[in-house]
Amino acid sequence: MQVLVTYDVCTEKVAGRKRLRKVAQVCKNYGQRVQKSVFECSVDEAQYESMIRSLLKCIKEDEDSLRVYRLREPKERYVKEFGVNGRIDFDAPLVV
Repeated sequence: MQVLVTYDVCTEKVAGRKRLRKVAQVCKNYGQRVQKSVFECSVDEAQYESMIRSLLKCIKEDEDSLRVYRLREPKERYVKEFGVNGRIDFDAPLVV
């Protein structure tokens, strides 16, 4: 499944900046950054649950915001991209 992860972490304190880096690292483990706090991820159901658990461990729900959207598939039919695009095809071979 394709999901979009967005987050906003309060970075007024050092602890918040650490949380921000942790959230970004979790997201990098599951997908690719498409904007500063937005990641597209291609995961199966088990990976999805693991990602959510990991993200919830990183944030403080009374200070931060986390949203996860399941994208309709095929994504190419429903997502329009404009401007600079450094998208990675998760289904393509890593080495050509």
